[in-house]
Amino acid sequence: MAHKSGFVNIIGNPNVGKSTIMNVLVGERLSIITSKMQTTRHRIKGIVNGDDFQIVYSDTPGILKPNYKLQETMMKFVNTALIDADIILYVTDVVESPGKNEEYVDRIKSSEAAVIVLINKIDLSTQEKVMELYNYWREKLPLADVYAISATEKFNTAPIFDRILELLPEGPAYFPKDEMTDRNERFFVSEIIREKILLFYDKEVPYSVEVEVEQFKEEDKILNLMCVIHVARDSQKGIIIGHQGQALKRVGMEARLDMEEFFQKKVFLQLFVKVNKDWRDKDRALGGFGYDME
Repeated sequence: MAHKSGFVNIIGNPNVGKSTIMNVLVGERLSIITSKMQTTRHRIKGIVNGDDFQIVYSDTPGILKPNYKLQETMMKFVNTALIDADIILYVTDVVESPGKNEEYVDRIKSSEAAVIVLINKIDLSTQEKVMELYNYWREKLPLADVYAISATEKFNTAPIFDRILELLPEGPAYFPKDEMTDRNERFFVSEIIREKILLFYDKEVPYSVEVEVEQFKEEDKILNLMCVIHVARDSQKGIIIGHQGQALKRVGMEARLDMEEFFQKKVFLQLFVKVNKDWRDKDRALGGFGYDME
């Protein structure tokens, strides 16, 4: 039997559930998930292997109009994902207006890749509304497969995998068969900490934060980590640390518990906060944080 392989790129507006869908399809929690916009900043690959197939999923940042250099880089990841896909998973949901960022839908329509439209969060809607959206997308992208799903409930997600396998082109494995992602362990440490910051802080603060892993020392029974939380302004440093360091302590405790589950070993985590003025608009800072183009 011929081996099949390909790149399945997940694209859509912010907050439609792309990261949740990626995690369901990969079967592992690789992408961070919060109810806040712009949670995903990088293009994160999750790899699913079988004896005769390899699917390389990519979670991408939500489509937006950039306000600073960080967001421009995020949109470059989306644009690349439109070009190098064998299959595009376009994610929408029952909440957003179907016509949002229509120019991307037009680009998807003219793409040579196979397209699957996922209408997510149907558990939050009526059957009538779901049918209305289903018919809208059938008409808008007549060559696409359309599925109404709930990623959080894992409802109707199994047929997506079957359809992807059917659509995959024949080809060799692009990554070693025992790999699950193209990202290293340090990346997941920083993402887990960033997720906690998105969950626990309000307004602009979470979007002004980047996490750097300064020390990653693995021993038999314990993982020793030293991480720096970079903020864009002096005032944000005080907010992150909180009264008598309580806010930072909470971030560290919650992140450590997730890391122990992720790495399956004890974690000793030290957190520091540093002001890195306006890092989101500086090429050098962005490059240092891994935002240079892939």
